[in-house]
Amino acid sequence: MSKNPQQQQQQVEDVRTERTPLLPDKRQDLVVEEIYEDDYHEASIPSAVFNLSTTIVGAGIMALPATMKVLGLPLGIITIVVMGILSENSIQVLLRYSRPCRAKSYGGLMANAFGKFGKVLVQLCIIINNIGILIVYLIIIGDVLSGTAGKGLHHTGVLEEWAGGPTWWNDRIFVLFSLTAVVLLPLVSFRHIDSLRWTSALSVALAVVFVVIVVGVTLWKLVTGGISMPRLTPDVYDQKSFWHLFTVIPVMVTAYICHHNVHPIANELQGTADTSESKMQLVVRRSMALCGTIYLFTAVFGYLLFGEGTSEDILSDFDTDLGVPFSHALCIIVRISYALHIMLVFPLLNFSLRLNVDSILFSKAPPLAHDTVRFSLITGVLIFTIFFGSTVVPNIWIAFQFTGATATVCLGFIFPAIILLKDKPLLASQRDKYEAWVMVVLAVLSSVVAVTTNIFNLIDPA
Repeated sequence: MSKNPQQQQQQVEDVRTERTPLLPDKRQDLVVEEIYEDDYHEASIPSAVFNLSTTIVGAGIMALPATMKVLGLPLGIITIVVMGILSENSIQVLLRYSRPCRAKSYGGLMANAFGKFGKVLVQLCIIINNIGILIVYLIIIGDVLSGTAGKGLHHTGVLEEWAGGPTWWNDRIFVLFSLTAVVLLPLVSFRHIDSLRWTSALSVALAVVFVVIVVGVTLWKLVTGGISMPRLTPDVYDQKSFWHLFTVIPVMVTAYICHHNVHPIANELQGTADTSESKMQLVVRRSMALCGTIYLFTAVFGYLLFGEGTSEDILSDFDTDLGVPFSHALCIIVRISYALHIMLVFPLLNFSLRLNVDSILFSKAPPLAHDTVRFSLITGVLIFTIFFGSTVVPNIWIAFQFTGATATVCLGFIFPAIILLKDKPLLASQRDKYEAWVMVVLAVLSSVVAVTTNIFNLIDPA
């Protein structure tokens, strides 16, 4: 049956304003496909689990052993578990409200609750969060391959070790530029997130390799008596050390953040609107369980391995003798495998970043996947911006803290809570609203304390 131009234009507007279900029924998609033939792409539960898990397990895992040093082992373990549960609950809020609001993105959900201002606000937070984390990824890759470039203790890079010293081909800028052009640019050029399912599976496997080596080395040293007794309580001796405890919260929040990729992954799941919503809930539970387990093993065994000498980035600690057989080879495997893991995580964060930049700049244009020129232009500009940022930002962890305490905590906790408090579809109980208020208050207070503490640490590092 043919449709007049006015009907077709209305259907285009429905797609652009995200007024279709979390995953549309096939009957509805037949209508959309008459206009955009390839806009709908089906994904399976395993691929969705791998994609979401890969989004979660990123650079944040490297700082988790250091949180054990700050909090002590028991409190650190409890914090990781609690933050995982809270993060899963906040994602379930997004899924719960997306169906009745017929929102296909985080921004669309905020727009339904708070209008255009809400949508732009969440998009800006996603852009700030993703750009910051992607810059951190490139800096970590540079540290692993070319060594650290900052002041203080120098950690030798893998390529620098292989060459016996600095050369033109292991120069930091040259290495990052080459990897960006040869590896990252092709990966970020995929137009459907499910196209990354195999790289996501490999990425999760590489993260598991990292965890297995850390656990294995630690168990070996435990058996041989090479591990000292870990600290079980926070090391609080004055007011400054007490406020320092709150600086672990941005790290924990960033470690679990994946909210910006929940809708793109859900929109590609197989099934009708009803079944895809239940499938996505299952995907979230499995992903959080997998990533929470990886986080616990990494944090506990990483802290046991290096003790009070644990760096903020544990990856930098693997340039020394571990005191076990094949120590040098294991250190090389750990650093290379995690550098590869970060490279494979990179396109997933870039996917949601690109969509949100496009939505702000070209809100009335057709879907990005169908405009090659616009797709290529946005992709190229973002890649150049991230590469440039990685060459000028000297310290990843201060930026990491500020990003986690602002944009990231908004995406992970504050926005889901205020969506529930707004309760436009009238789904929330009084208990739900009480818990949402508690989440907002705790998130705001902890963010203010973390940012304030970081500012004072910058002013007075002693």
